[in-house]
Amino acid sequence: MIDHLDQIFVLLKHWALGWPFWPDSLKPMLSVLFSIVPLMLVFALLFGITTVVERKAIGRIQNRYGPNRVGLPFTDVRLFGFGQFIADGIKALTKEDIVPRAADKVVHFLAPIALIVPVFLAYSVLPYGKNMAPIDIDTGVLFFFAVGAATELSVFMAGWSSRNKYSLLGAMRAIAQMISYEVPLIVSTVTVVMMVGSLSTVKIVEAQADHSGQLPHWHVFTPWGLAGFLLFLIAAMAESNRSPFDLPEGESEIVAGYFIEYSGFKFALFFLAEYLGMFAVSGLAITLFLGGWTAPLAFLSWLPSWLWFFAKLLALISLLSGCGAQCRGCAWTS
Repeated sequence: MIDHLDQIFVLLKHWALGWPFWPDSLKPMLSVLFSIVPLMLVFALLFGITTVVERKAIGRIQNRYGPNRVGLPFTDVRLFGFGQFIADGIKALTKEDIVPRAADKVVHFLAPIALIVPVFLAYSVLPYGKNMAPIDIDTGVLFFFAVGAATELSVFMAGWSSRNKYSLLGAMRAIAQMISYEVPLIVSTVTVVMMVGSLSTVKIVEAQADHSGQLPHWHVFTPWGLAGFLLFLIAAMAESNRSPFDLPEGESEIVAGYFIEYSGFKFALFFLAEYLGMFAVSGLAITLFLGGWTAPLAFLSWLPSWLWFFAKLLALISLLSGCGAQCRGCAWTS
């Protein structure tokens, strides 16, 4: 029963693929869709909930309530304000899309798409549970950083295509920061890769699956692992544009950075990509240093592996968002 609960999502996927009316030629494509669509929905929902929680935290820091009224649309269900992201999404979809007259319209349109696609590609190599890695390749860590590096191109596309000097200046600042902090981000993973002897994210988690008594063999509990984790955490905050590393926006000088000329759903895509990027690097930190889907104590190993991964993910997101909210709230208050 416990094994079935641990592998419930894998079993559901195999059950859906086993339906007799699927043509054999479509099954590889359906297998990809059954892996991608749930992840996109889960992390999109996590994005919405995180924005509401962060706004509530900033509100408390500034001695105000934050979102506390909006619930399910067309109902009286309030949900303590957690329906706010639904209202924000509807507003973004219906808001007018304004493109500057002098802008390169094709590049201006493609920039947010070029930003969101690499972020979702990075999710494909993260193991979310036992036997739950969408793609298990020997160069998983390298693939993660390779697709992540493509975001610099989309940032430049957004700044250059807007034909706005403030937008271009914001893009240059963003690219400079992203490249600067990518170096320590990658260097911090080298010790893990050398100790495990593999770039496969699945093998890195399996190397941390053992326990000494009740204590796990996580890399963060070693001196080199702890140093790498702290370095990775700081660099990840900068890569995710979290406070106090949100200099590319430059609200006091260049209004909103490289997406100053974006509105409506295009702006929402930039906002979504920023948070999804934070979730992705948090997932990689869990995989490299915090044991991935393994339990923190041996006697808790009976709980589903995917539950542990998402519990660690929520804890790490709370840490990153909490630090950002604290810095941003104090800055706005002062």
